[in-house]
Amino acid sequence: MKAYSIDLRERIVKAVQGGKPVSMVARTFLVSENTVRKYVKRMQREGDLRPKAIPGRPRLIPVEKFGELAAQLEAASDATLQEHCREWERRQGVVIGITAMHRAIARLGWTRKKRR
Repeated sequence: MKAYSIDLRERIVKAVQGGKPVSMVARTFLVSENTVRKYVKRMQREGDLRPKAIPGRPRLIPVEKFGELAAQLEAASDATLQEHCREWERRQGVVIGITAMHRAIARLGWTRKKRR
C-alpha cells in the first residue's frame, strides 16, 4: 500500500491541533482514527511526518547496476540463469541466487523470447 502524502498528513495534524475531534478529522480525510492519532503523536515526538523506509533487506542487484546487468545479458543472450549468476559473481563479486537473478532480469523487461 502506498503511503499517504505529506500534504495530507500535515492537514490532518493541523485539523487536530485546530481543535477538531479525532473522529471528525478521520471522517473528513477518509482515514482511520488510529492513523490520525499516530500522525499527531509522531509530529509531537519527532516533528516530522515523512513516511519511514519500508523494511527489508536491499536488493542484491541494485537499480544502479541494471546497466551492467543489461550489458551482461546482451553479451550472452542465450545463457541460462545459472550461467548469469556465475558471471555476475565473477564480475561483481556478489553471490546471487537464480530467483534474485530472475527478478532482476524481469525488472529490466528482458525476455528470452525475441520479437521480430
